[in-house]
Amino acid sequence: MRSVQDVRELLDRLDEVEADALEAQDLDFKRWDGRSLSDMRRTLIDVAVCMANGGGGTVVLGVADRVIGRRAAILGVPPEIDTNTLVREIYANTDPRLTPDFEELSVPEGTGRLLLMQVRGPMRPYTDSAGRGSIRIDKSCEPLTGSARRDLLMASGQADYSAQPAEATWSDLSPSALEALRRAARAERSPEDLLTLSDRDLIDRLGLAPNGRLTIAALLLAGTPEAIARNVSGYGWTHLRMRNATEYSDRADGGEALPVALIRLLDRVMADNPIATVQQGLYHFEYRAYPELALREALLNALCHADYQRGAPIIVKQYPQRLEISNPGGLVGDITPENILHHPPAPRNPMLVNALVQLRLVNRSNLGVSRMFKAFLLEGKPPPAIEERGESVTVTFLRHEFSEPFRRFAQEESEAGRDLDVDQLLVLQHLLTHPEIDTSTAARLCQRGEALARETLNAMETERGYLERGGAGGRGSYWTLRADLHRRLGGSGDPDRQRRISLEAAKTRILSLLQERAARGEPGLTNEDLRRITHLDRSQVVRLMRELRAAHPELRAPGRGRGAQHRWVPAGTTE
Repeated sequence: MRSVQDVRELLDRLDEVEADALEAQDLDFKRWDGRSLSDMRRTLIDVAVCMANGGGGTVVLGVADRVIGRRAAILGVPPEIDTNTLVREIYANTDPRLTPDFEELSVPEGTGRLLLMQVRGPMRPYTDSAGRGSIRIDKSCEPLTGSARRDLLMASGQADYSAQPAEATWSDLSPSALEALRRAARAERSPEDLLTLSDRDLIDRLGLAPNGRLTIAALLLAGTPEAIARNVSGYGWTHLRMRNATEYSDRADGGEALPVALIRLLDRVMADNPIATVQQGLYHFEYRAYPELALREALLNALCHADYQRGAPIIVKQYPQRLEISNPGGLVGDITPENILHHPPAPRNPMLVNALVQLRLVNRSNLGVSRMFKAFLLEGKPPPAIEERGESVTVTFLRHEFSEPFRRFAQEESEAGRDLDVDQLLVLQHLLTHPEIDTSTAARLCQRGEALARETLNAMETERGYLERGGAGGRGSYWTLRADLHRRLGGSGDPDRQRRISLEAAKTRILSLLQERAARGEPGLTNEDLRRITHLDRSQVVRLMRELRAAHPELRAPGRGRGAQHRWVPAGTTE
């Protein structure tokens, strides 16, 4: 949910961008339709259902989303509109019942009044009273199709394919799969009293055979390949050693239970996973191209979060310079590649995942993705890339050189009681290849809100001493990696000098262009033009132009709106 203050700060940006550009999964802007109150109520019901199915969020009423400029965009909500009436209308026309909260935001434009409709969705899926519904995906409302409803039910625990009864008897359990399960759990220090149970008692204790009947989850964890094939059509895995995008040199397929499949897949991947040996003091440490911890987490995620109703295998493609792990079924609920790093867990197969949690093979707090990221980042390597490709999820590991200086630094910090978390590692890795970072970039990189990203940057500056702050403060602040730390971590050149040269070159180029355009009687340059010319981001361009205007009075600041331009006006010229 966005607070009134959060929205107030966003409204200040309407002179530069349309409200549509500010929208997000949990934020929508709506113009108030004063021509028909009944049509507006219908719109509110639809958007409340959409937002609730998307996980909840804030709808700002009274703002046109395709207009630049505060005065033009903020139209407001009529003062006679009663929010209690709106709540009753939405409540009466949704199923399950929705009761959004409304907050008022006073503004100087339009009617002087905006409404924030705060929507929560703990009982998804929702529809209107006629059974119609939609779901918010990114910034739009998409139809609530059958598969979308199924995913919502799975995310809420109301539907679980893995909990369905299997057509199997206790003789369909595989002793070798059960032993592989015990070995894996013992390596993770699962409770010994659990692991010493008989096969049947272990399945019972894990909750995989309610009323004495085996479930799909029981077979996936401990069934024979034949029993799994009878019950889970299309289940299996494929590993390919790829020569290029279309040809492979070696292939293996399997249909064993998950713990055996995990062992076989790990063995095949590790056969082509080179080792780098690093000496630290009297010891030699070995580091793989793909960290084994990250491999295990990615493969387990693929195996336990696959959509086994789609009849498609888990596919692992091992290229010369990358590894791709794909599982059938998109991300569940409102999880996206842009929020997966810190999103609360939403298992597709709750019964299966719950059994793995008891065995300590997966973590209930959704730490698997963070562990994957951290395993790569600690070795100075880029983190995995996670993306949805149609109806599947793919995790990509890049084969990258191990960084001894970075790993040594991380180890020394840990020994000093200053463990690096994933957010800090992401910031450090970014600053080894970029001269600076601002709050919005850190928020996107760490998949955090700007407030938390700013806290991370501040702590890395004031508590850890890794960073130095620049800029005018507030939104104009940026951070750079301390020069000595940049050298220690294996960075090349002087980052401060590189940044100064880059900014000075950009200033020189912009001034030259503006002067040339003024001499030819041509228009000036917009902020968008400047970003394209300099390859700087929005905040960097704003800061750069502020410095230029301070040094060159002939440079005129732009007005408001997307087309507003910076212009060069020669001394003595009247406007």
